[in-house]
Amino acid sequence: MVDLPLRTKTEAPERALADASPRGGMALRTENLCKRFHKGGQVIDVLRGIDLTLAPGERVAILGPSGSGKSTFLHLIGTLDRPTEGRVLFHEQDAFSGGAGEVDARRNQSIGFVFQFHHLLSDQTALWNTAMPAIIAGLPRSEAEALACRALARLDLSQRLHHRPGELSGGEQQRVAIARAMVMRPGLLLADEPTGNLDPRTALAVFEQLLALHDEVGSTLVVVTHSRELAAKFPRRLRLVDGRFEEEG
Repeated sequence: MVDLPLRTKTEAPERALADASPRGGMALRTENLCKRFHKGGQVIDVLRGIDLTLAPGERVAILGPSGSGKSTFLHLIGTLDRPTEGRVLFHEQDAFSGGAGEVDARRNQSIGFVFQFHHLLSDQTALWNTAMPAIIAGLPRSEAEALACRALARLDLSQRLHHRPGELSGGEQQRVAIARAMVMRPGLLLADEPTGNLDPRTALAVFEQLLALHDEVGSTLVVVTHSRELAAKFPRRLRLVDGRFEEEG
């Protein structure tokens, strides 16, 4: 679960945020993780018994050709989809334990997602798009906004709080998406081609900001990317081949 800053009724949320200490990342482990789909009368094995251990705060890049199952793997460890076989463990606890509501709450509070397309709500401001996970978690509006302001400021977007997505550049939209993913200071951050829709110069700048924010929060980071240049920034790189991981480097 997320360690949220505590405050008294008279304490300003900005002060509470300033006093918040960094959290650690999530320990993640998969056991015999399998995923198969049925299509056109055929059984397609996408993931074939993946055993993987990530230490808290570790960051890893996942490479592989299109259709190899990289996004499927992210969906499983992010609890967006359930495996056909095997287990996903967070701190040695089954990630899918409890009812659907408990799994949803755990995902909202402990996992951040960044996708290739920002998926921002077009009729909401950058501030409200970023604050949404905190609002869903039940935080008071003032605290949710304070958390969102802090995350956006960290990504140099303090002057864009009240702009809607259509009023932002592509790079700014993706930085808002990163702020939204990080607003709850998640123990696990999952990014699926987070800069794949940007030009190379903007992509590199946004990616550097993502890594800097990750270092500040201490999340365990898993990034899917086709870019060798971006993957080279990771101490650990995994290539998905025939449904299993191969270590690179």
